[in-house]
Amino acid sequence: MQRRPDIGFIPTPPHVVAVLLQLAELAPTDVVYDLGCGDGRILIAAAQQYGVRGVGIDIDPDRIQTATQQAVLAGVEHLVQFRHADLYASDFRAATVVMLYLLPHLNLKLLPALRSQLQPGARILSHDFDLGDWQPDAVVQVPIEADEIATVYRWIV
Repeated sequence: MQRRPDIGFIPTPPHVVAVLLQLAELAPTDVVYDLGCGDGRILIAAAQQYGVRGVGIDIDPDRIQTATQQAVLAGVEHLVQFRHADLYASDFRAATVVMLYLLPHLNLKLLPALRSQLQPGARILSHDFDLGDWQPDAVVQVPIEADEIATVYRWIV
């Protein structure tokens, strides 16, 4: 994997992670994919709180190493795995839930793969950025700081 990351790592605040997971309506049979997983915090929280399996994909090998170490420390390494890969060339057909925190043009670049790989009923959740003209099924505003708000979007395939 020689390509550099498209964007820098910006961690999702814990209370936004909680909203993402709640809005995903996770069940024990779900398989959550986090595309551009960073330090793995979303998958680790999903495994801890909901007992779901998950796969994180990131092009940055340092992020994958950190995520793997954090999963071990959290005791959920049997539920989650982290892959050093290009998410645009990845197979995520096994996903019932996909998490995104990418810039708008990157979401749009990923959209054809989301539409072709995900099965009906799969949920897509995005922190702060939409999927172009695909109207979300739910939008939640989450206060971050006094003058800052995060937006969480959910689509059901």
